[in-house]
Amino acid sequence: MRVLVVEDHATLAGRIAEGLRQAGMAVDAVRDGAAALDATALTAYDVIVLDRDLPVVHGDRVCREIAGSGPRVLMLTAAAGVDDRVDGLELGADDYLGKPFAFAELVARVRALSRRAPSAPPVLRRGDLTVDRARHRASRGSRSLSLTRKEFGVLEMLLAADGALVSAEELLEHVWDANADPFSNVVAVTMARLRRKLGDPPLIETVVGKGYRM
Repeated sequence: MRVLVVEDHATLAGRIAEGLRQAGMAVDAVRDGAAALDATALTAYDVIVLDRDLPVVHGDRVCREIAGSGPRVLMLTAAAGVDDRVDGLELGADDYLGKPFAFAELVARVRALSRRAPSAPPVLRRGDLTVDRARHRASRGSRSLSLTRKEFGVLEMLLAADGALVSAEELLEHVWDANADPFSNVVAVTMARLRRKLGDPPLIETVVGKGYRM
């Protein structure tokens, strides 16, 4: 899952981004509304955690411009009254969380938003392989799989594609963040480790020059 954190308070932005990474998400962070619009124009995010009171371009305008374009929006703000929540939702936000907040709740809400697409149910299955997206667990048959965050993200995306081809570029965009080197072999290396952990019979097919599919 690829998440964009838009928060002008540097310390808070860093803590949110790092906490979401620890929860297994690929996270980018920007500090103002203009940078948020630039980032969403370049990258297909699954969820955007959006502060409302932003410099350069206000969070309300950011929300209006990106609402309905693909990513789910969680508006995060100190203004948490009923009228403020209604305003945020009417701007197109999918959810609204007031500051201060419990971080576990933020993680749960981000994960819930990412599961709203009908093509990505909470639990993904293919044959004897099961991936529980909500609990961040995977198993094959009766065997629990010990996966890194990136391996889990790759497996989750391939299963959600339901047999469709997923390119290395798409995996890099959704599972890694903006710091990933697009010219590295990190996807191939992660895929090789994942295949070893999944075991036999093989579940992932490589389509040379095009990508991977279950």
